[in-house]
Amino acid sequence: MILLSIPTGLCAGLAAVIIKKLAHGIRDLVLNYQFNYSHLLYFICPAIGILLTILFCRFILRKEVGHGIPGILYAIKKKKGEVSHSSTWTAIVTSALTVGFGGSVGLEGPSVSTGASIGSNIGQLLKLDYKKIVLLIGMGGAAALAAIFQAPITGVVFALEVLMIDLSLGALVPIIVSSFVAILTSYFLLGQAVEYPTTIAEGFIPANAIFYIGLGIFAGLISAYFLKITFSVEKRFKHIESPWKRFFLGATLLGLLIYLFPALYGEGYEAINKALAGDYSPIFGNPFLARFKGIDWITLVLFLGIILLKAFATAFTFGAGGVGGTFAPALFIGAFTGLFFAMAVNYLDIGNLDPAKFALVGMSGLVAGMLHAPLTGIFLIAEITNGYALIVPLMIVASLSYAVNHIFFKHSIYTNAIAEEGIEVTHNKDKSILNMMTVNQLIENNFSAIDPNKTFRDLIPIISSSKRNIFPVVDKEGNFCGHVLLDDIRSVMFDQSIYDQFILNFTVIPEYIINPDDQMENIVKKFQASGKYNIPVVKDRKYLGYMSRANVFSAYRDMLSEISDD
Repeated sequence: MILLSIPTGLCAGLAAVIIKKLAHGIRDLVLNYQFNYSHLLYFICPAIGILLTILFCRFILRKEVGHGIPGILYAIKKKKGEVSHSSTWTAIVTSALTVGFGGSVGLEGPSVSTGASIGSNIGQLLKLDYKKIVLLIGMGGAAALAAIFQAPITGVVFALEVLMIDLSLGALVPIIVSSFVAILTSYFLLGQAVEYPTTIAEGFIPANAIFYIGLGIFAGLISAYFLKITFSVEKRFKHIESPWKRFFLGATLLGLLIYLFPALYGEGYEAINKALAGDYSPIFGNPFLARFKGIDWITLVLFLGIILLKAFATAFTFGAGGVGGTFAPALFIGAFTGLFFAMAVNYLDIGNLDPAKFALVGMSGLVAGMLHAPLTGIFLIAEITNGYALIVPLMIVASLSYAVNHIFFKHSIYTNAIAEEGIEVTHNKDKSILNMMTVNQLIENNFSAIDPNKTFRDLIPIISSSKRNIFPVVDKEGNFCGHVLLDDIRSVMFDQSIYDQFILNFTVIPEYIINPDDQMENIVKKFQASGKYNIPVVKDRKYLGYMSRANVFSAYRDMLSEISDD
């Protein structure tokens, strides 16, 4: 696995660089084109990028790209880590088109999903087992994130925290190797150029701890707001059946937002870097707003407006059909949240805060809240600022933001989509194993069914030839009417005076029934509550078979052995 981490890290690093170069090349080509009404490009270009993405998916790829990281998590939990071959390159094209032309999303998510897909396909090519394929997914995802941010520890932590790779030496060492191979690839092709070229001369000031606590709570609330808006808008767009109606509505609303606030264009890293340097001109990018530059309270209002509208811009991009990630929006909103908080404190003369430091720490808070990944938020900002001078405020803000967000949302921006399908992504190994097990694979069909119109006399020969002690009663349409238990009729089965009675007289309606759509965790609870060793599986009244406690336990042990270390 350590040997495989080298090509995995190299390929994932190359993919991250290609996505970045392609998207930034398109952006530069578009924004460098000047004419009398060039500001209109902010309205037109995002629609062009999303339209090209839709056309590529419909007529070239002939399928939807889907959400990147949620798709990887779904593959880990339900498809034994197997990802399609096309996933190794489709996100490169679609996300570059969406983001390059101004879609208000990021490149990190598609980079990670592409790297993870590369790892999965390497494992499938070599016909490796499930545990090794999942580890390769972690290698690829960690390598891609490490390469795009040039932050190796962040990549490793992300794989452990978000992709749920087991924290063991057997997994940790290959992930570390793939990350530093990807970092070297990024250095060779891009140079040592981080997204936020910022260094912190002065570290944590203990007297400001109360303000960092306030920022942590505020960041948690903002992250919860982002999730609320994103999930709500996404559901509304899903109710629109026509993809072209979704495109025109989403692209129009997105174009209006970006036209009013050009800082919402694309990833927004240029606006963040200028703001970190004390240049707030990006928020006055619209010619109408430029006249208010230098007025403190209007600057604060615009900061807050951009924070609130970025959530809508991201949701409209996805709703219209664009492809991208939410990592960059988290960083964007986090930076402006920190800036707004520090400037508001200074404006109200409550304290004297450094806006740049609070912007960086705010980025950590939004990553921790939206992604439910506090360690990723902490180490990312610590690495891109070339040191750990802010480690204490990073820990304060990230932990508080995560805690506040978790009050409102049990699932992160990545896990919510698959949680709605009943699949819970968790670090709890018991729940993870149960999520990977499927009902259909555990249904037993070697039970002898009997028609409810038959008599007890007809059941006797079935009993003599059957190896089971339960006899489902099923009508001609396949409807489950109950079952006859051998234990219930043992005392009367030799009484010939009852042989001509209908089988329904001996039929028991079970208290507990399993639906094949039930989650395994709920099925286990049914076995515990009922004390039964076999429970019927029925869907829409149709009899499908039985599940046995012994079979579930055996499958659980097999799955545990498959995913655990030797």
